[in-house]
Amino acid sequence: MTARIAWRVAALVPILFVISVATFTIGVLSPGDPVRSGLGQQLSPESIAALRAAYGLDDPLPQRYWDWLTGLFTDGGGQSLVQHTGVLSMLGPAFANTIVLAAAAIVVSVGFGAIIGAVAALNHNRLVDRLVMGLVQIGSNLSVYWFGLILIWLFAIRLHTLPASGKRNYRVEDPGLGDLLNHLVLPAVSAGLISMLVLARFARVAVIDALASDYVRTLRSQGLPRHRIVLRHIGRNVAPTLLNATGLEIGALLSGVVFVESVYNWPGLGVQLVAAISGHDYPVIQAGVLLVTVTFVVVNLATDIGRDLLDPRLRRAQ
Repeated sequence: MTARIAWRVAALVPILFVISVATFTIGVLSPGDPVRSGLGQQLSPESIAALRAAYGLDDPLPQRYWDWLTGLFTDGGGQSLVQHTGVLSMLGPAFANTIVLAAAAIVVSVGFGAIIGAVAALNHNRLVDRLVMGLVQIGSNLSVYWFGLILIWLFAIRLHTLPASGKRNYRVEDPGLGDLLNHLVLPAVSAGLISMLVLARFARVAVIDALASDYVRTLRSQGLPRHRIVLRHIGRNVAPTLLNATGLEIGALLSGVVFVESVYNWPGLGVQLVAAISGHDYPVIQAGVLLVTVTFVVVNLATDIGRDLLDPRLRRAQ
């Protein structure tokens, strides 16, 4: 098991290299002159030439790639063409806010997805099962953007129970954790909706298969209560499947988080990337895309390792 984990971690190196090259290429092939786009069109040719030299835009591509890559670790990711500050110092707080929102969305999607799927499976082919899966099918056709607007209209405008935007109440000097959680509810539910419905389907199928298995029949014949079988035995066997499905959904969830941040004005990486794209701030775009992509790869690795650790069949096979 240890050797397998070490091999997977080592396999990240070429993957991360390819990701870095692709991210750098996106910036290089982007249309327009980054100096003119980021700093304005009224510069003289001499000023443009001086700025291109200062940013290394006329250097050979391998040199530019190496300078960009090493600058991520030694120079704060370079300098923003618009804000004239370090790229990573700009994106660091925004990235942390995105991680908070993504983690909350994962909790919502996995927790509620597992519950919804289990309820449907325990009532297989009954009215509850058909009703739950019908709602899942309808919800799957909703976009994250429109669902977010519906939640804002219902809970912020009509019921006045939850805030519609932002991360904190700026009218209070020290709002505390409760205020953060209050602002986090609607964005997390919006971002986790689609993944929650997908995971509900996976959980339903996994629980139905477990209920039909020989070991569950044996436990029933021994007189164990149904709730004990579900919580102690079926839940443990369904967990690896659900964790694997969660890893597959990470990409969709992260893309949903970017949209949700714009809807709720959550101060995360998505808002920064939208502003950078509008301002043609290529260093910020490159660093932001790299952060999102690396996060996706690392989280997928973590879910794979977690699945192997949870599934006794895989541990025995290895």
